Amino acid sequence: MVTEIKGKRILGVNPPVFDFAYMDLWSKPLGLLFLLQRLRKDNDVVLLDCIAQASKGEKTFGRTKTIKTEIEKPEVYGNIPRRYYHYGLQQEQIIDLLQKKYGDESPDYILVTSAMTYWYPGVRWIMELLKSLYPKAVTVLGGIYASLCPEHAATLGADFIETDRCEPVAPYPAFDLYDTVSYGVLLTSFGCPFSCKYCASKILWPRYHRRPLKTVIADYEFQRNLGIKDLAFYDDALLLDKEEFFYPLTEKIAKDSNIRMHTPNGLHVRQIDKKCAEILYERNFRTIRLSLESIDPKIARDSSDKVARTEYSQAVKNLHEAGYSAEDCETYILVGLPNQNIQSVRDTISFVKDSGGIPKLAEYSPIPGTPYFNEIVKNMPMLKIEPLLQNNTVYCSYFSKDIDPLTLQELKNICLRGTCKTPS
Repeated sequence: MVTEIKGKRILGVNPPVFDFAYMDLWSKPLGLLFLLQRLRKDNDVVLLDCIAQASKGEKTFGRTKTIKTEIEKPEVYGNIPRRYYHYGLQQEQIIDLLQKKYGDESPDYILVTSAMTYWYPGVRWIMELLKSLYPKAVTVLGGIYASLCPEHAATLGADFIETDRCEPVAPYPAFDLYDTVSYGVLLTSFGCPFSCKYCASKILWPRYHRRPLKTVIADYEFQRNLGIKDLAFYDDALLLDKEEFFYPLTEKIAKDSNIRMHTPNGLHVRQIDKKCAEILYERNFRTIRLSLESIDPKIARDSSDKVARTEYSQAVKNLHEAGYSAEDCETYILVGLPNQNIQSVRDTISFVKDSGGIPKLAEYSPIPGTPYFNEIVKNMPMLKIEPLLQNNTVYCSYFSKDIDPLTLQELKNICLRGTCKTPS
């Protein structure tokens, strides 16, 4: 329905985030931006990004701090001894921005995206505000939360819920709708070839599909011409077919710019041979994140057997030899999985350190529709009814019976203690 709109005033909205914590990891609402780029040919398109337009100074590599205001916690979080915040633009700022764009007129359609399922309070808040400002506008709610929790999303007041995860046909996301762009985000593929039991990639994108190289290069060039200095890749399997795709793409980027590149989503370490490590270093990849998850055999199987111990150790060794330090080889380790053996987490942390990497705990979030979620919800049915319980910041510590707050903090302390070894 949305892609067929013509001759209308369209407002695209990225909502504020209501949560205990929020960090800008080169995150942009790519789905919304691709859609707005497609629609702007036949419509008058405006972007309201409540996160990006509430930036407060630069942190590192183009990332920014987001303005936050403490707010009352939802009732379900009442016993959690942490502060809860509204991250992003406040009501007065939003009204002022929209007044400058529309004056006394109104958008015909308001397209609201959504990300984490447990961020829906921010979606509801912006939906109510926009409904009060523009009661005649047609509101459409899409994005990850809407796709994973359509029944719950239907209670937020949108006229339509869009769950179709069709692949964008626009050549690039509409980054030029921002007043300034400090970094770019490049997605070279949709979906994932793996089927990890804790991940929703197969639900959101049933088909793994690589975008044509020429299209991705055009996407990069469009963002480069906006003056970006940093570029983040958010693929689930960036290094697959690296000889045919990743190498020529990054060669092009490195030849005509000095852009710093980043991989916050975690690289497939099986693909990091000596040549790959050298190319990553030589072509200015400044932030390397590695995916290990666990050395526990069961969790490794549930993670599609993406990596073996020896493959991880060799990958880190290759990265060190290419010029990266231990601090550059930050490695994701899953914690809080259903029935996870806590000693296996300690063992995985030690293994990462002994291999020359830096362990970084990734707290598990139960995602609707995944095998792990379906297993957990049998004993915790409220998890399906209330998405706030799916928040990884508090699920492991306060709602899950698989780990307690003291043990989780102990594991975090172990990650920080001591030094990592240099691979021999």
